[in-house]
Amino acid sequence: MSNSNTTDFTNPSTFILLGIPGLEAAHIWISILFCTMYAIAILGNFTILFIVKTEPSLHEPMYYFLLMLAISDLGLSTSMLPKMLSIFWFNSRKISFSACLTQMYFIHCFSVMESGIFVAMAFDRYVAICHPLRYSTILTNPVVAKIGVTMVLRGGMLVLPYPFLARQWTYCRTNIIPQPYCVHIAVVNLACDDTRISSYYGLFVQFSVTGLDGIFIAVSYIQILRAICSLPTKDARLKTFRTCSSHLFATLAFYIPGLFISLMNRFGQNVPLHFHVLIANVYLLMPPMINPIIYGVRTRQIRGRLLQLFTHTGA
Repeated sequence: MSNSNTTDFTNPSTFILLGIPGLEAAHIWISILFCTMYAIAILGNFTILFIVKTEPSLHEPMYYFLLMLAISDLGLSTSMLPKMLSIFWFNSRKISFSACLTQMYFIHCFSVMESGIFVAMAFDRYVAICHPLRYSTILTNPVVAKIGVTMVLRGGMLVLPYPFLARQWTYCRTNIIPQPYCVHIAVVNLACDDTRISSYYGLFVQFSVTGLDGIFIAVSYIQILRAICSLPTKDARLKTFRTCSSHLFATLAFYIPGLFISLMNRFGQNVPLHFHVLIANVYLLMPPMINPIIYGVRTRQIRGRLLQLFTHTGA
C-alpha cells in the first residue's frame, strides 16, 4: 500500500474506490450488467414520467405517486452508476472528499425518499380499497402534493447529519473504500475517532425508515386484505387485489433484499467481501430497473398507453 494511503491525515483530499474487491478481473463483465440495468432504469422511468404526464386519464393520486417513485429511482441510480462505470471502464478510482460526501448524501436521501413513497402508495391503496367513496375527498391534489413534499423533506433532513458527522472525524487509517461508491458506514469505518454517534444515528435512521415504514405498510395491507376477503365473490376479490398487486410486488422487491443484506452483514462474517459488495450493488440498482417494468406490465392503464404509443409509432 502506498504511503499516501497510510499516513495520518484529517479530511483527506481524496478517497480511493476499489470497485468490487476480489473481482477486478470481472469488472468489465460486471460493468456490462450494471450498464444494462442503468439503461433499462433510465428508459423505463422516463417512459413512466412521459406517460403519466401526457395521459390525462392518469392524472390521479396513484399515478402521481408513481411519478414520484420514478423520479426517486432516477435520482438513486444516477447518484451511483456514472462513477461506478468510470471505475470499471477507465479505472478512475479517485473521488474527492467533498464529492464522496455528496454522493453519500444523495444515495441515502433517495433511498429514504423511495421508502416514504412506498408508504404513500400503500396509503393510497388503503383509501381506494377500504374507503372508496371517500377516495376523491381524502386524496385531493393538494394533499398528494403535501405528501410528496413531506417525503422529500423527510429524506433530506434525516440524511443531512451523515455528511456533517463524517466531515468532523479524523481519518488516520486509510482512504481506501472497498466499494464502487460512498455510503455512510463505509466512510465512517475509515475514521479513527470514537464514531459511536454516527453509528447510533445510522441505526436510528434505519429504524425510522425501514422499521416504521415497513410497519405502516404491513398494517395498511392487513386492512386491505381484510377488506378484500369481505367481498362477496371470487371475481370481485381478484379484481380488487389486482389494483394493489403492482405496489405490493414493488414493495417486496425493495424491502426483502434490504432485510437479507442486513442479516448477512450481521451474521455472514464468513461470506467473502466481494459477495457482500456485489449483493449491495444489485440491491440498490434493482428497484430503479424493475419498478417501471412491474408497473408497466401489471398496470392496465399504463400497459394500454404503451401499446397505443407503439401501435401509433408503427402505423
